[in-house]
Amino acid sequence: MPMLRAVAAGFDKAAAFVACSLVTALLVCVALGVVTRALGDPLIWTDELSRFLMVWLAVFGWIVASRKRIHVRIRFFQERLPKPARGLVEIAIQAAMTLFGALVAIDGAGLIGKNFDLEATSLPVSMAWMYAPLTLAGAITALQGLTELVETLRRPRTPPAAEEAAVE
Repeated sequence: MPMLRAVAAGFDKAAAFVACSLVTALLVCVALGVVTRALGDPLIWTDELSRFLMVWLAVFGWIVASRKRIHVRIRFFQERLPKPARGLVEIAIQAAMTLFGALVAIDGAGLIGKNFDLEATSLPVSMAWMYAPLTLAGAITALQGLTELVETLRRPRTPPAAEEAAVE
């Protein structure tokens, strides 16, 4: 288990580094586009490259947020349920997250296949690169959901009598 945690920590650092690099590249690309337009000789490829970078940045932001468990989650209704129901809802949420990730990964792979032979308009790259991060993000989300599902199922359940005794 310690080796798996080390691998996960390394992945998390790499994902954060890639996200920061993508922010920097996007900023440079957009600034280059603005400056060249202002000089009257725009670089046409900056718009398309910025779209590619934005998609990759959004996906890596999604990965980083999911791994750190800081993605948007509203627990208002879940916290108002009785304790046994909260656990069941948590199991359902994690199962749905796992399924969603798997479906995104599968659909992303299909989009890569469909767009592999299409070239971007102003860049000499395949349009498949626009969809490639979806497969990665879907797989990471499915693994994260599965991990959290297993953790939720392994958590010890306190019997209702023990909960009442702890309150008194």
